[in-house]
Amino acid sequence: MEKNTGYHVAVVGATGAVGEQMLKMLEDRQFPLKSLKVLASARSAGQKVTFRGEELTVEEATPDAFEGVQIALFSAGGSVSKKLAPEAAKRGAVCIDNTSAFRMDPEVPLVVPEVNPEAMKQHKGIIANPNCSTIQMVAALQPLREKYGMERIIVSTYQAVSGAGAKAIQELEDQTRAVINGEEVKKEIMPVGSLPKHHQIAFNAIPQIDVFLENGFTNEEMKMTRETKKIFGDENIAVSATCVRIPVVKGHSEAVYVEFQNDFEIDEVRSLLEQAPGVVVVDNPQEQEYPLALDAADKIEVFVGRLRRDLDHPRGLHLWIVSDNLLKGAAWNAVQIAEELVKSGLIEEK
Repeated sequence: MEKNTGYHVAVVGATGAVGEQMLKMLEDRQFPLKSLKVLASARSAGQKVTFRGEELTVEEATPDAFEGVQIALFSAGGSVSKKLAPEAAKRGAVCIDNTSAFRMDPEVPLVVPEVNPEAMKQHKGIIANPNCSTIQMVAALQPLREKYGMERIIVSTYQAVSGAGAKAIQELEDQTRAVINGEEVKKEIMPVGSLPKHHQIAFNAIPQIDVFLENGFTNEEMKMTRETKKIFGDENIAVSATCVRIPVVKGHSEAVYVEFQNDFEIDEVRSLLEQAPGVVVVDNPQEQEYPLALDAADKIEVFVGRLRRDLDHPRGLHLWIVSDNLLKGAAWNAVQIAEELVKSGLIEEK
């Protein structure tokens, strides 16, 4: 597609779950596009995708495919990003990468627009999108950190299978059907990244996401720890996570406990969250109203509820945070970064 004004954009991994959502967000947000390239592996080249009612042909993602591209949204796996993002940047594109390839690179900004938009001004051609579970947590905690200071975060996540890809969704559906029908349950996917052993995800909870490290935490848990410190720009915040996969298709849920440096009032906490960009407070437990993964699915906001003071620590607060892991946790955050680049004048129309 080609228009007279706007920006030259490419989506890498356009046929994947997050890539599809990136295209949907570009369409829903009416992002000012002059041209759009949809790129993927050689295996997917030639497939068709529909965008704004127009059929686009998927091209193979090669270094030369980025000629003339101003913004490249990457979601095709870390190895692809490592290989192609520097090539795209070399050709003048600003790459917004949804993989873990560059997140902890000190030369690469790790950005959540509600938290640290100023960081993207330091980019050298690549901006990293944080982990999905990290994004929703820091977006909700930022206004509280600014007001009260933050000493410690302990988070337990309840993560949807869509975070592990389309095959994981299919396995959940197949296993659920098998259990209900009294058939053999095949275990071939979950937990992704484990040893050859697999576990049933249907009607179960698996306390493993990604591989285990020598310290006993998983890679996913360490991502949350390291990324939170980098995004907040504070190595002194104590952060620890336990990440669990549950049989939900879409929407990550998190039980978060924080300890502030200064005293707080619950009513003020609620007010700060209600005013925070991209945050919706659902906190009326007497009427059984609180954030649910089902309600957050297909929405771009971060939902917060179950606000309560800790029983023993005078500056301790508990929250329940829910968001769509494919949208705010991935595609929307990436497109939001692109919008910020445009809004702040860091990229000019061609």
